[in-house]
Amino acid sequence: MHFTIKPVAMALTVALSTAAAAADKEPSVAELMEMIKAQQAMIDKQNQMIEQLSQKVEKVEEETVANTEAVEATVEAIETASTGEGTAWDRLSFGGYGELHYNNLDGSGGASDKKEIDFHRFVMFTGYEFTDDLRFFSELELEHSLSGDDKPGEVELEQAYIEYDFNDNYSGKVGLFLLPVGFLNETHEPPTFYGVERNNVEKNIIPTTWWEAGTGVLGKYDNGVSWGAYVHSGLKTSADKSYKIRNGRQKVAEAAADDLAYTANIKYTGVPGLELGATLQYQGDITQSEDPDAGSATLVEFHGAYQYEQFGLRTLFAIWDLDGSGPKAIGADEQYGFYVEPSWRLNESFGVFARFSEWDNQAGDDNSESEYSQYDFGVNWWLHPQVVLKADYQIQDNENGKEQEGVNLGMGYHF
Repeated sequence: MHFTIKPVAMALTVALSTAAAAADKEPSVAELMEMIKAQQAMIDKQNQMIEQLSQKVEKVEEETVANTEAVEATVEAIETASTGEGTAWDRLSFGGYGELHYNNLDGSGGASDKKEIDFHRFVMFTGYEFTDDLRFFSELELEHSLSGDDKPGEVELEQAYIEYDFNDNYSGKVGLFLLPVGFLNETHEPPTFYGVERNNVEKNIIPTTWWEAGTGVLGKYDNGVSWGAYVHSGLKTSADKSYKIRNGRQKVAEAAADDLAYTANIKYTGVPGLELGATLQYQGDITQSEDPDAGSATLVEFHGAYQYEQFGLRTLFAIWDLDGSGPKAIGADEQYGFYVEPSWRLNESFGVFARFSEWDNQAGDDNSESEYSQYDFGVNWWLHPQVVLKADYQIQDNENGKEQEGVNLGMGYHF
């Protein structure tokens, strides 16, 4: 940037002429020297101002360049994120959950006591975003703290799938994933539900936690409707397992795949605090073609939840229909369960609940003495939205008379 002092010289000339005219006489040499010194001081001051102005302009130019580079870097980061060109750490996600249980239950009618403390589950999540539209998710679980020969626990891979978004409304997944049935099968982190133990209906009838390997298509819309349709590996039960659904989970461990299963679900969450859902599943042969006395199996499940201010309500009904003379002969052709769970949130930290559950998956003569029912009452104390302490009391009323009653305590977290 260039500056000129021409205006200053002109001003000096004018000032000298004016001073001489005003004095009406020729100035002395001394007076001329004083005037020149005064004008030189003015010139020096103006040059100093010009230098300061130049420095400010240079600083503005430097800031402009820096801002431009920052904007370009932000744009590049956004483009990198959308194309998956960032570092691995930028695209990696990590999480987990766990729960510790203490059971102090007295058995009666032939049922055993249960006095036990157990770190029931330790689970780690890992995810990776290849692009905005393509991602991976996995879930690895250690049950009962120890696994291996003669140990009570297991190490299980519960999820490992790839998900791809076709557009804003439709996506697909392929791999090993949890089936969308009921409340707890997909969302079972301890701070998200009441009670130390998972309820018996979703545990024994659905049966949570239940994962399979396959593929599916999902849809979701702005009106709160979402749905999914899947084809995947199926259950494998038999007369030796009393055709119980929970005993038929293969957990995708060299799972027999003679007969695949098909699942469809729909959910509505268009009203704040409300969730309504339903699931239908069909499998052509629940024994994987190994038992000629059994055949197809169909699951129908409905659930609903509503939270209005402090009051909450959950209810669920699920029923299996097993075809074949084998299940029918031992009363296992119809396995069902339901529960109703009202709750009251006292404040952000405390909530109380009650639950009545009834289920029947017990094979027995003419389906007699096979129903179970249980009452649960308890409290949740959230130390943080993701950390909870739990206490409840259970009372059983079973047709076979084998019952356990007592206290359950628990701690859970997720992140």
